[in-house]
Amino acid sequence: MHFSLPYIYNFDRALDRLSLDPLHAVNLSDKSVKVPMAAGNIVTVKALGTTEKPVFAIEGAKGGQDTEIKELFHFHKSLEPINAHFEATNLAELFEEHRGTPLIREFSLYGSLMKSIIHQQLNLSFAHTLTSRFVQKYGEEREGVWFYPEPNTIARIDVNELRELQFSTRKAEYVIGLSQAIAEGTLDIEGMKAKKDEEIAAELITYRGVGPWTAQNFLLFGLGRPNLFPLADIGLQNALKLQWQLPEKPRAEEIIRHLPDWSPYLSYAALYLWRSLE
Repeated sequence: MHFSLPYIYNFDRALDRLSLDPLHAVNLSDKSVKVPMAAGNIVTVKALGTTEKPVFAIEGAKGGQDTEIKELFHFHKSLEPINAHFEATNLAELFEEHRGTPLIREFSLYGSLMKSIIHQQLNLSFAHTLTSRFVQKYGEEREGVWFYPEPNTIARIDVNELRELQFSTRKAEYVIGLSQAIAEGTLDIEGMKAKKDEEIAAELITYRGVGPWTAQNFLLFGLGRPNLFPLADIGLQNALKLQWQLPEKPRAEEIIRHLPDWSPYLSYAALYLWRSLE
């Protein structure tokens, strides 16, 4: 399937960010990425055009997956209203520099939640190392593409197994506990697609290991919600320090004053600020 987009879309920047995660099967020279689907097949998304005249090919999709892929990669909505919104804000230069960069969702909702838990309070390099160890031990590789393990697989393991991968005891307990809740049906992450942000966050934080930062990251990267800004994220604080040329990181109350101006696209403010550091 080939299709074009009638608006600017910077797939190069999107692939660059995806390539930070070693579990993603990204080919920068070929401008393509292979996506592991929940049905078990692999879909390849490849850029054939340019940023100004985007054309894409989707290969390997099965019934209805074309639509799912378009939503994952934000092919289904123009990015121009987002850029236009920020023209009158103090992030105007940032948005001009990263114009057309999409918010691409994680390919697995379960994987997104596990990744958010694993990445807590770790530097990015070791966080990716730990996530890779987790997936490579319990997941499955097909055609060079890694699939996250099933929740019921992780629900049955012992904490000491994850400790051997250099998980802390608490983080291992969080990962196993959440997996057990999902496997048992107590926590329905697929059903969250129909719920409001506030409902989802309120439900998630009742589980051990899930605080506001983790819930917001799941909403942002798992579900692709457009109006999330994780105030506690140190990366965002550092990015704003540089953007605003401050001697130290801004406090939460200082950032909060700007949120109404950036709304309803807070997730894109967060994404482009992260990109400014990457």
